[in-house]
Amino acid sequence: MKKSFVIAFAAAGAVLLGATYSQAGSHSNTVSPEMAMIKDGTFEKSLTGGAGDAEKGKKTFANRKLGNCLACHANKDLASQPFHGEVGPSLDGVAGRYEEKQLRAIMINSKSVLGEATIMPSFYRLENGIRTMKKFKGKTILNAEQVEDVIAYLKTLK
Repeated sequence: MKKSFVIAFAAAGAVLLGATYSQAGSHSNTVSPEMAMIKDGTFEKSLTGGAGDAEKGKKTFANRKLGNCLACHANKDLASQPFHGEVGPSLDGVAGRYEEKQLRAIMINSKSVLGEATIMPSFYRLENGIRTMKKFKGKTILNAEQVEDVIAYLKTLK
C-alpha cells in the first residue's frame, strides 16, 4: 500500500471521525439536508438561494478540519499546501469536467452519485457512514453556505 494512500485515507477518516460538523447555513432560503435530494446525479438549485464565495470556498477546501479535500485530491492551485492525496482524482480542470449541478450533487451526497463504494464523504447529509462518532451523528460535515463556497471555488479550476 502506498504511503500517500495511507496518509490520505487516514486524513479522510478524520473528517468522518472528528472534524467540525455544522448544521444548515444561516440563509433563510437554505435547503435542509433532508430536502437535498439528488436526481440523475445532479442538484440544480443553490442550497442557499445564492452563489457561493470562491475565496471562502478555497479556504474551506484547504482546511484540514473542514473540507479536508486535499487529503484525497491533488490541486495545483494549492501547490503551496503540503500532502495532497492521490486517492481521489486530481481536481485540476474539474470545472471543465463537471457542471455546477453535478459538483453540487457530489458534494451533497457523494455516494448517490459516485456509488456506495466511494470513500468520499457526503458533506451535506445527516448520515455519514458507520464510523461516525456519536456526537457527530445527525449533523452535516459542511453547512449549506460552505458547500456553495466550495462549489464556487471548484468552478474556478479550469
